Amino acid sequence: MNTSTTPATLLPGGDWALGARTVSRFGYGAMQLAGPGVMGPPADRAGALAVLREAVDLGITHIDTSDAYGPHYTNQLIHEALHPYPESLVIATKVGAERDAQGGWPTAREPSALRRQVHDNLRTLGVERLDLVNLRMGDAASPRSGSLAEPVQTLLELQQEGLIRDLGLSNVTDGQVAEAQGIARIVCVQNMYNVAHRHDDALISRLAGEQIAYVPFFPLGGFTPLQSETLSRVAAGAGASPLSVALAWLLQRSPNILLIPGTSSQAHLLDNIAGAAVVLSGQDIADLDGFGR
Repeated sequence: MNTSTTPATLLPGGDWALGARTVSRFGYGAMQLAGPGVMGPPADRAGALAVLREAVDLGITHIDTSDAYGPHYTNQLIHEALHPYPESLVIATKVGAERDAQGGWPTAREPSALRRQVHDNLRTLGVERLDLVNLRMGDAASPRSGSLAEPVQTLLELQQEGLIRDLGLSNVTDGQVAEAQGIARIVCVQNMYNVAHRHDDALISRLAGEQIAYVPFFPLGGFTPLQSETLSRVAAGAGASPLSVALAWLLQRSPNILLIPGTSSQAHLLDNIAGAAVVLSGQDIADLDGFGR
């Protein structure tokens, strides 16, 4: 593998601190590398390995994964494609849910389950310490209220044992973020957020002031027909696709937003990078903000 990388500043958005590390704000989500339904091996193993290597060669220094993807297959691909990992690369993984035989995502946040998942990630990624572990709360639909003290405490203990460098949260409410921050240092929050679903606006602003990263997933989805029409109109005026505008808007929304669009195609990866680099006008942003609030 060619481990030389393009400076993150040449990727759209520049870079941001993710814990003690600095990463490209344009990252890569590895979920789509697994088979259909995020189960089983990829149909094109060689292509999956190639897109991972291309991402790093392009200067991407933030890859998002989970040993639940596949399960195991996505982490195994990352290890095969990129190990030994470049010093600049931060691999974020996720615990708190496992997979069942039907492809479901049952929660698994008991201390023993979290310890098992952390050790599974260590094994499949081939590392002695995980760069970043996000605790997934809620369910497949949305965050759910409730205390996360016990699972955060468990991950803090694993961090103190030297198995995790940094801790983050996923699929959480504002109150859960605050509760977790009272227990451990949290370096990122990963929630569903896009131009039409702006429930985390206040949280993003608070986190930015605290130099904490916010990683949105589902950047394009859940739009009403009228919202989709507005997005398409803005995209046409910018000479870009709706997905490009959605990604570009996120990068321009706040400096602490890190993107992790996923793909199993090298060509699509390049398209995503080019799309995120689209510069939106003040009027474009005003039009989009008009239906997101």
